[in-house]
Amino acid sequence: MFSGLVREIAKVKKFQNNILSLQASYKPQIGDSISVNGACLTVVKNHQDGFDVELSKHTQKHVALENYQGFIHIEPALLANSRFDGHFVQGHIDGIGVIQNIVSKINQTDFIIHASKEVLDLVIPQGCIAVDGISLTVSDIFHNGFKLTLIPYTMEHTLFGSYKLHRRVNIETDVLVRSVAHILKKRDKDLDLKSWKEIDSILLGY
Repeated sequence: MFSGLVREIAKVKKFQNNILSLQASYKPQIGDSISVNGACLTVVKNHQDGFDVELSKHTQKHVALENYQGFIHIEPALLANSRFDGHFVQGHIDGIGVIQNIVSKINQTDFIIHASKEVLDLVIPQGCIAVDGISLTVSDIFHNGFKLTLIPYTMEHTLFGSYKLHRRVNIETDVLVRSVAHILKKRDKDLDLKSWKEIDSILLGY
């Protein structure tokens, strides 16, 4: 479990044979979970100036893999006694969005991100969302995307300040919204099945 608050901006040394080698000051233990651009990965090796994590083929298919170069956001998993300032983030990517517009203002920067219907169905106004591992608040929703409003601090202390149009980003929706949506979907499915059974029973009575 993570909070969506970036611990460090690490540098990618290389990505080869499913192993992503990172240069970072943070010193994890072998087997630790690390959020890398929002995806929960496992530390498989430590070296003098950083550590290695492994990306399964499944993970590689579901993240914006082209961004795992240059610099990336990292966050270690929360400890039981950790201060909690963001929102509950699991490190499971729900989909990939595309930055369609960036509008800079005096004290904020608006990002318009297009996403699939499956992702947007789990996004609510003023709700939480993790984009490339950063905990953010949804300021508006459209039929094909949503808006984020970032303060100068976020722009300066994350990689968002370097993001360009058409960049793909990893998206994780709020786990609480996902849970409620799943329960309601299952309930509606069960109700439909029950309704059809009742209809069949009535028809068989004639």
